[in-house]
Amino acid sequence: MIEIGEGVGDRFQEATKYSREHQFSVDFVEPPESYKNYPNKRRIPLPKPVSQSDKNLDYALRTRRSIRSFSDKPLSVKQLSYLLWASTGVQRREKGFEFRTAPSAGALYPVETYLVINNVEDVQKGVYHYSIRDHALEELRTGDFSNVIAEAALDQSSCAEAGVVFIWTAIFNRSKWKYGQRAYRYVYLDAGHIAENLALTTTSLNLGSCQIAAFYDDEVNKIINVDGIYESTIYMSVVGNIKRE
Repeated sequence: MIEIGEGVGDRFQEATKYSREHQFSVDFVEPPESYKNYPNKRRIPLPKPVSQSDKNLDYALRTRRSIRSFSDKPLSVKQLSYLLWASTGVQRREKGFEFRTAPSAGALYPVETYLVINNVEDVQKGVYHYSIRDHALEELRTGDFSNVIAEAALDQSSCAEAGVVFIWTAIFNRSKWKYGQRAYRYVYLDAGHIAENLALTTTSLNLGSCQIAAFYDDEVNKIINVDGIYESTIYMSVVGNIKRE
């Protein structure tokens, strides 16, 4: 028998295994709301998501790279619109359900998208939330947060240089009501699906991106004003125009 390691990750992995004797049991109460919104915040409608690219999936797979240095050329709002939709937007509506571009365990969609916008045409610098159902930005705070988010990401300068910093949080109860503690496994998988969608889409648009997991969790949580318990930052990505040598 393999001994369980002493670390919290080792214990978590062992404690959340499925076996034929132990799986999950659904708590048949009303599930949490699948969408978060800020009704009292200024809302900025986004243009209809259109790719504006003639590159195919094979091109994106073969040429994707982690890019950490960006030019001062702004992203267009059309590019931002497509990036948001492609990463986690509503793809189709069937039989009363709204399915998104990225898979989610149980179609519970625990991941929310926030943005620190540094350099996007026609959008003020600031902190925003992506309203998925309405395909719109919700303006949470305006101002230059480029250095603040870079410091929160262990002083990674790419966060200050990028046109946009994507911040993904999880509202854990959206998954826990059905899957219990095993939900945490699914939450992180969901975030990975979204991040890969974004990475391939940026490549298809001849933009650069880099995925970031190194950050001071509660410093990022403070920037987007979430509690870090019921909702907390789990992943980030930077996107911008590539600096050419």
